[in-house]
Amino acid sequence: MDNYIVSARKYRPMTFDSVVGQSALTTTLKNAVKSGKLAHAYLFCGPRGVGKTTCARIFAKAINCMSPTEDGEACNHCESCISFNEQRSYNIFELDAASNNSVENIKTLMEQTRIPPQVGKYKVFIIDEVHMLSTQAFNAFLKTLEEPPAHVIFILATTEKHKILPTIISRCQIYDFERMTVQNIINHLKMVAEKENVTYEEEALAVIAEKADGGMRDALSIFDQAVSFCQGNITYQKVIEDLNVLDSNYYFKLIDLALENKVTEMMVLLNNIISKGFDGGNLILGLASHVRNVLMARDEQTVSLLEVSQQQKQKYQEQAQKCPVPFLYKALKIMNQCDINYRQSNNKRLLVELTLIQVAQITQPDDDASAGRRPNRLKSLFKKLTSNTLSKPAVQVAGTEHIPVSRNRTKQEKEEVATKKEIKIDVTPKPTNTPTIKLGSLMTTFGSLKAKEKTVEEQQEQVPINQEEKKFNQEDLHLQWVMMCNRMPEKMVGLASRMKNLNPQITTYPNVEVVVDNQILLDQLQAIKSRIKATLARDLHNGNIQVEFRLAEGKEFKKALTKREAFDEIRKNNPAIEKLRVLLELELA
Repeated sequence: MDNYIVSARKYRPMTFDSVVGQSALTTTLKNAVKSGKLAHAYLFCGPRGVGKTTCARIFAKAINCMSPTEDGEACNHCESCISFNEQRSYNIFELDAASNNSVENIKTLMEQTRIPPQVGKYKVFIIDEVHMLSTQAFNAFLKTLEEPPAHVIFILATTEKHKILPTIISRCQIYDFERMTVQNIINHLKMVAEKENVTYEEEALAVIAEKADGGMRDALSIFDQAVSFCQGNITYQKVIEDLNVLDSNYYFKLIDLALENKVTEMMVLLNNIISKGFDGGNLILGLASHVRNVLMARDEQTVSLLEVSQQQKQKYQEQAQKCPVPFLYKALKIMNQCDINYRQSNNKRLLVELTLIQVAQITQPDDDASAGRRPNRLKSLFKKLTSNTLSKPAVQVAGTEHIPVSRNRTKQEKEEVATKKEIKIDVTPKPTNTPTIKLGSLMTTFGSLKAKEKTVEEQQEQVPINQEEKKFNQEDLHLQWVMMCNRMPEKMVGLASRMKNLNPQITTYPNVEVVVDNQILLDQLQAIKSRIKATLARDLHNGNIQVEFRLAEGKEFKKALTKREAFDEIRKNNPAIEKLRVLLELELA
């Protein structure tokens, strides 16, 4: 039985023309060989498995060839080429810098550069993974690299160019190798499969190409694995089973269900995916990549950005016709946010489920409550309830006067809207001495300030006119003032805190005066004066109330007391507190 050779070695390119996906670089190297204009040092950098070391070997073989072809390729017939092919050439040296990264190894290499080549023109030193050299080794290598002997050429290869000293990079010609495209990998795998008499499905090769992540060596290794698993017949189903890759059909199904707002079916499908051992985070990443491909497939100009097989590209284009662009944008934003929060989440499955629910509700109509409600839809429902409460006439009960709508009434109205059923509610008056707080009192009053486009006059038109004339005293005024400050929006928490320190006073009933100690606060209060007035009128049940703000005069300013001064003032006015302090032996910290 012949010794088995993996495809990555068996089908390693031996000429520039056989190198896949690096046509610009190979053309430059061939032209350098033809013209004889060779640099003393080259730096090949790029991702793994894209042909850096392979091109270095082909280049070293070509520049030592005694009779190169007109295209700049090696002839494969001279003594230099034959010795290279039989791996007995003394003119080409390969050094693994990962295991030979000390100063002593570099010094040994420098001694070898003094000996001229026996056959051929140049001694070529290929140093692989050069970024692994220590700083001392780089410094020892620096002088020789800058001015090597005329018969010496250095070819450095690395996957991490940023780790190499700038003084080394500046002395080399730099060649950046590109990642392999999916289509180039598929075409190369087809060639290998035909030579190995392996049958295949193009979708299966596309899965292998995507899994390789731009590396041809990785693609050939995965290909060998798939051939062993499939016994010479590579199919899509067997490849995704062997590589434990989630079938792309799941992504198509999830998007189709999301467009139809079928949350229940999406949850069942998610459970099936997780039960097969797939991680929820990887599912979200894959689904985000799928939505991105669908977005690219919508436009003929961006279809070329899809690195998939032709069959997959057609499926993406079909689904793209069904997906609105806003849906795709919002879905990408939602899934990107899920990816950001996934690692910090304690309940990762719940986070994935909520993400899919939000995606499913993007295209859900406002009046459809069958699949649940998102938070912003609950807000819209709340606004409808508030407007209905303000616009509908008061409920009249025989033998009673107008009764303000209470919190319980509002809750029942919410249930009535959510279930879309007509429910008759028996409203009975509840005598109480405390003022009734209506739904949307401050939420309607201060919430409208969030819309910057609205002017103060437009806001005033939205305030209902309170026709009540209930009596109130100074204590009621102070209570409602504090409650109003507590209910102000979060973005106005600083203003609310300063308003609590103010003391509104009844001047000529029902007129209220508020003395402010600085001009900045006065300007802020004047901007929301109509809101404050409307809120107090509603909470105090008096539509005739008038609120005025003015700046305090000099004699009205009070000195700001420290904690100790305030305590001294209190115990001076209340001897009982001083007596209690003495009995308990308390001291102010």
